[in-house]
Amino acid sequence: MRFHRLRTRTALGAALAFATAVTAGVFATGTANSAEPFTLPPVNAEFDYQIGGAYAPPAGVKVVSRDHSDSPAPGLYNICYVNAFQTQRAGDTDGPEDWDPSLLLRDEAGAVIIDPDWDEAILDITTDAKRQGVADKIKVRIDECAAKGFDALELDNFDTYTRDVVDGRITASHAQTYIRLLSSHGHAKGMAVGQKNTVELASQHEANGLDFAVAEECGDPRWNECSQYTDAFGANAIFIEYSSAGMRNACQYADRVSVVRRDVEVSPAGSGGYLRETC
Repeated sequence: MRFHRLRTRTALGAALAFATAVTAGVFATGTANSAEPFTLPPVNAEFDYQIGGAYAPPAGVKVVSRDHSDSPAPGLYNICYVNAFQTQRAGDTDGPEDWDPSLLLRDEAGAVIIDPDWDEAILDITTDAKRQGVADKIKVRIDECAAKGFDALELDNFDTYTRDVVDGRITASHAQTYIRLLSSHGHAKGMAVGQKNTVELASQHEANGLDFAVAEECGDPRWNECSQYTDAFGANAIFIEYSSAGMRNACQYADRVSVVRRDVEVSPAGSGGYLRETC
């Protein structure tokens, strides 16, 4: 199962450039250069983060995010989690051994570069040909999400380019060019597309085809980023916290966006370590 992304990065980006105003509690629809309309998540709605394993949502939940290997929760707005910039761990489905070796990012010695925090190989999106090759494989997952009836996408690891281990081999330009391939495909399938973390690029979300934010730890005192997400996305944001300090800060925005605290491993309800809190 997928776990969340506790962020490690080299530096924060520039200040955000514009704001998007959205009326709380209203569904927004769009086309994003596609003939297929999509619906954004309802804003300021009860949310549950279930990427560590699906379970019956708590009473009152209206929006849920689940791994692409799971099925949508009946009657709710469902976001489909896809690891779009890195492989899964070795031995797991979609691990590095399941990828064309030429699509894995390598260091100067030719060794595959591994994200040490998650033991995942980093995908090579540094050229048009490689970006297309990687996107073709990820689009299969997007198609699975659409076929299952998910309403939206959560494309994880947009911020891979900030990892120290990448050492500048992947740039913000590479990441944005690549994610546009995926967001365009998601829109063509009738799904909204969320920006996962990466506050550095929040001001570019419209150009990148990203319709709402899924932000982890924006309330964490180390980052203190929640206001930057609301500046860029308005009420179209979902905040996920893993600490009491982060939750206290994020709850200052609970009158306009969705906020939830989960345990670090995003454990299914009924398992050891499960934690879910709301403001």
